[in-house]
Amino acid sequence: MWLRGLTGGMTAVIVAGALAGAAPARAEEADRIFDKSTVWRPLTPNDKLVVYGIDDPAVAGVACWYTQPEKGGIKGTLGLAEDVSDISLACRQVGPVQFKDKLGQGEVVFSERRSLIFKSMQIVRGCDAKRNTLIYMVYSDKVIQGSPKNSTSAVPLMPWGTELPPKCADAMKK
Repeated sequence: MWLRGLTGGMTAVIVAGALAGAAPARAEEADRIFDKSTVWRPLTPNDKLVVYGIDDPAVAGVACWYTQPEKGGIKGTLGLAEDVSDISLACRQVGPVQFKDKLGQGEVVFSERRSLIFKSMQIVRGCDAKRNTLIYMVYSDKVIQGSPKNSTSAVPLMPWGTELPPKCADAMKK
């Protein structure tokens, strides 16, 4: 994350400044699963690809994993490096699906800052009613301009044990 390597007063100043334009709070933190170094750096942390996992906060039984690059080096250590927009996404049914609330098309499932102030990553969800499939998309955006880089994953709702799958169309806001 962009705060790694910072201490005390510096962290407080940066956090206070970032919160001035912060996005809505997310339901949970992502679980760091593992990382793989991609660029070796002799005196500072390496550049890495990091895999994170999240559970859909509004749909029990669905989880997503995303892989994002994290910059090492001096800028990465100080939290000044802007992470690139190359993020991949995979979502799967991991148990019986239950909708906790009504869902909106394109609703934010998870959000995370990708730079000090200007860039964030969003995972959004929609429903393909014809195919009874939840669709998840990850993309990054900037205050000034967005990014065309994105990734999409589909979760067809399937029976789990003896339970029939719910219809995602029934869970959508009307």
